[in-house]
Amino acid sequence: MKEYLQYLFNQAAVKIPELKEISLQFDIPKSEEHGDLSSNAAMLLSKKLKKNPREIAQLIINSLEIDSNIILKVEIAGPGFINFFFNPVFFSKIISEIVSENENFGRSDKFKGKKANVEFVSANPTGPLTVGHGRNAVVGDTIANLLEWIGFEVDREYYFNNAGRQMRVLGDSVRLRYLELLGEQIEFPEDYYQGEYIKDIARMLLDEYGAKLKNEDAEGIFKQTAEREIFKDIKKSLNNLNIIHKIFFNENSLYEEGKIDDLLKKFKEKNLSYEKDGAVWLKLTELGKEQDKVIVKSTGEPTYRLPDIAYHITKFQRGYDLIVDLFGSDHNATYPDVLAGLQSLGYDINKVKVLIHQFVTIIKDGEIVKMSTRKANYITLDELVDEVGKDVVRYFFNMRNITSHMNFDLTLAKKQSDENPVFYLQYAHARICSIIRTVAKENLQPDYNNLHLLNSPEEVLLLKKLNLFKEEVLYAAENFETHRICTYLEELATLFHKFYTFRRILGSEKNVAEARLALVNAVKIVIKNGLSILGVSAPEQM
Repeated sequence: MKEYLQYLFNQAAVKIPELKEISLQFDIPKSEEHGDLSSNAAMLLSKKLKKNPREIAQLIINSLEIDSNIILKVEIAGPGFINFFFNPVFFSKIISEIVSENENFGRSDKFKGKKANVEFVSANPTGPLTVGHGRNAVVGDTIANLLEWIGFEVDREYYFNNAGRQMRVLGDSVRLRYLELLGEQIEFPEDYYQGEYIKDIARMLLDEYGAKLKNEDAEGIFKQTAEREIFKDIKKSLNNLNIIHKIFFNENSLYEEGKIDDLLKKFKEKNLSYEKDGAVWLKLTELGKEQDKVIVKSTGEPTYRLPDIAYHITKFQRGYDLIVDLFGSDHNATYPDVLAGLQSLGYDINKVKVLIHQFVTIIKDGEIVKMSTRKANYITLDELVDEVGKDVVRYFFNMRNITSHMNFDLTLAKKQSDENPVFYLQYAHARICSIIRTVAKENLQPDYNNLHLLNSPEEVLLLKKLNLFKEEVLYAAENFETHRICTYLEELATLFHKFYTFRRILGSEKNVAEARLALVNAVKIVIKNGLSILGVSAPEQM
């Protein structure tokens, strides 16, 4: 619909050149009485043309070469809105397009030839993935799916750090548990890793080496084994949700390949860094920030800013047109420093899109499940998948805008009823599959030549919704809003159930029944494609 109107307005710009100077928008009116699409172009041109918006609206309408087979009527409303009412026959044409493209319906080539990098999860290998990591993992993978649907070639990337204090503490945590298993009396620090997985790794080392490691340093085999085993579990947890990263980037490589030293030299050469109190500072105040920040501590250890800037330089060097970073809200105050550092070196930070997601609270029977990572009192991502299933985990993490705090309701997630949106959508798909199987026994086949018969209110609403799928996918992808796909699918399923309540297939005249069969087949395809973007299955039987 929007493409057709854009085409008409482009033609009208020959007669009204000022139309080229404004940003055209076509919005869906809140009330059906105001048509299918509305434009505020007349108001935008009011100052330029120095005329009343309603007068301009009429001028625009007179300049549009409207095909009555596509648009039934055009009205001027309020201060000068132009409302377009489309012919239901126009909407019905989408059915043939959907069936023809099938699993590819909704895809576009808008960004064909472009490369995107989506970095997500990026948890250090110090413990199992928790529900907090789960939101990051699922949304990151779905954003990658969306970008692929609009033509990008996407690399999913995981950045991890196996150095620094956290990893030293991890190694020592395993060492102390190992000594404990040997019967030694140890004092286990409160800020060390408390989880059962630490004991499991210590037990594995004891089984393999016996008491031979008694005098080993924490940063040797203890840390190495812990990192290997935990990372193995992290990959397994992600695989359980069908999440597979193409690239695992190790922060250590930035040091080993001299990229950190090179970056420090560049900052010094550009007079963007200085030494004070034994530390190296980045002149962020010269880059528009409120205060300078330390990039190398007086101990010689870099702060996160330095390796993060060096890491992102490698992404630019790898030729990505779009760089997406997905972080938790604890990064909210820190990533601007990294972007400022990149910009100071001449990199186009408009290519970088930083997405911040809010935290997750687990709710069970109306009560908050209290969790503490330090005390190892948390729900792992694996436990959540075991509890409610992969499909529910993926859908629930996608169905809320990432800018909102999320309550993951375990009680709702386990319900097999319409209250559970996953069940609601999967049931709609399975129900359509059942309808198709049933009518096939009555020798009814989808008829794509009599789609003009689909003119009841319920059918027209379904057709209009189907027409919006491509636009929804494109919008969701360009704005990194996975929840829009969920909202669209739930609205589509609601319209389908309403349609099927009032417009049965069996019992209708044959040509009407077969046109309706074509319609529900199109709905089935779109539901399946939408669920596919979200990484959720579309069962044919339930």
